Amino acid sequence: MTSPETASRNDATITTAGSEWWRTAVIYQIYPRSFADATGDGIGDLPGITAHLDDLRDLGVDALWLSPFQRSPQKDAGYDVSDYCDVDPLFGTLADFDEMLAGAHARGIRLIVDLVPNHSSDQHVWFQEALASPAGSDARARYIFRDGKGTSGELPPNNWESVFGGPAWSRITEADGTPGQWYLHIFDSSQPDFDWTNPEVREEFRRVLRFWLDRGVDGFRVDVAHGMIKADGLPDYLPDPEAGSMGGEAADVPYWGQDGVHDIYRDWRLLLEEYDGDRALCAEAWLPTLEKTARWVRPDEMHQAFNFIYLETPWDAAAQRAVIDESIAAFGAVGAPSTWVLSNHDVVRHASRLALTAENPQGAGIGPDSPGLPIPEVGLRRARAATTLMLSLPGSSYLYQGEELGLPEVIDIPGDARQDPTWFRTNGERYGRDGCRVPLPWESDAPAYGFSDTGATWLPQPAEWATLARDVQVADPASTLSLYRTLIALRREHGLGAGSIVWLDGFGDDVVALRNGAVTVLANIGEKPVAVPAGTVLAASGPLADGALPVDTTVWIAAA
Repeated sequence: MTSPETASRNDATITTAGSEWWRTAVIYQIYPRSFADATGDGIGDLPGITAHLDDLRDLGVDALWLSPFQRSPQKDAGYDVSDYCDVDPLFGTLADFDEMLAGAHARGIRLIVDLVPNHSSDQHVWFQEALASPAGSDARARYIFRDGKGTSGELPPNNWESVFGGPAWSRITEADGTPGQWYLHIFDSSQPDFDWTNPEVREEFRRVLRFWLDRGVDGFRVDVAHGMIKADGLPDYLPDPEAGSMGGEAADVPYWGQDGVHDIYRDWRLLLEEYDGDRALCAEAWLPTLEKTARWVRPDEMHQAFNFIYLETPWDAAAQRAVIDESIAAFGAVGAPSTWVLSNHDVVRHASRLALTAENPQGAGIGPDSPGLPIPEVGLRRARAATTLMLSLPGSSYLYQGEELGLPEVIDIPGDARQDPTWFRTNGERYGRDGCRVPLPWESDAPAYGFSDTGATWLPQPAEWATLARDVQVADPASTLSLYRTLIALRREHGLGAGSIVWLDGFGDDVVALRNGAVTVLANIGEKPVAVPAGTVLAASGPLADGALPVDTTVWIAAA
């Protein structure tokens, strides 16, 4: 197989089954509006990404995943798309995209782009046509419009609730000014759901896939990949309030995980296979079990699915061992690699989340009045240890921008500065996801810590960002950035992504102990130090103490 460090991404590569790049890759998520701002407007952009490609190469990642940058009114930070085949002017132009893509490929880095097929923006030309067309029209059939209940249609078609809070239905005013039908939006009212039983919708997304594949992208991360198909008849349903906003209940949720989604991905898989270069599909599928998640990555469907059950597993040795075993077994049973992920743009950063002492459902976020707020030092220590464990595991790992700097969740964002629709739709009862989306610090002494030359930022940065900036960490061998660079390089050198694990006994119940190839990995999740076996220490998430492994610390050891 041509090396990803030297191959042009637009050239054909020869692979054998099981050697595809995505099986072992370290993939770095970029949230464009918070990565780097080249124009000074306070919002990150594509030229900002291009300017930092050398930093990403030096980090050692194999691929980038870009959260949405397509044309959008930005009601939900780009996850409300109005034109799937153009770049939003906030982020640049198609020419900027092409330059960024070429720059990434020239550095041996692949590029995955976000695709949002469950819903569009209400400013999409199709939805505007639907509003201007009568009930029963072809234009409305692209979305899920229904007549209301009640004597005059004044009640919504069912009792579904929006992920962002409030009802999942909004009633329109017809062209003649009279109250009209209702449309479904599982997310914000500005994000109407497509009707994926409509062949026109399916053909449109084939066109969208080809548009980006023809430009040379290496794959797609598919937003809400467990959505799109709704249960016949749209039956009433109320979620478990403790289950998290994206749905994790064991019960059958009529708008999540319906069997019909699999036909869509089988069609997309065939389309991607027309292209050279191992193009990949990754599912954002929030499902209650690993066995159900693995259905998204059967051999004729998607290539990867995010392992959210791993992400949500508590910092507990028995729980960690169990989820690693179950993940490898479930994904391996369908011939897919497990993925591993600890943070993303929708969850509390793991440098804070792992030290929370109260329940925190996915999407709720944390703020000044949240119970069980983390102790920062504990959170960072656990985050470093958890990442050191994660990067030792076989399969593909996803990193979220800023975690390589040890960034915590930003808690003290003023209410009038918050942007997440969750904050507004719940009247401040849920803080939402702004705390993990604060713009990155690049330079400790620069305006906006190097994010923007003007000092403008779309969300306020905390003062502590100065101590966490990349330029402070890059030359410090003890920094979190140096730890990530070391781990990624060693992971590649020792082939851990393509390896297999053997559990090791003799270290006690509070230690996750395994061997992957020639590397022994110990993660101490107990309350007292443990002895480190003989061998060369390759890396450790924190300093060892007189040959012992402290609590909340992970070490990699080469056999003596």
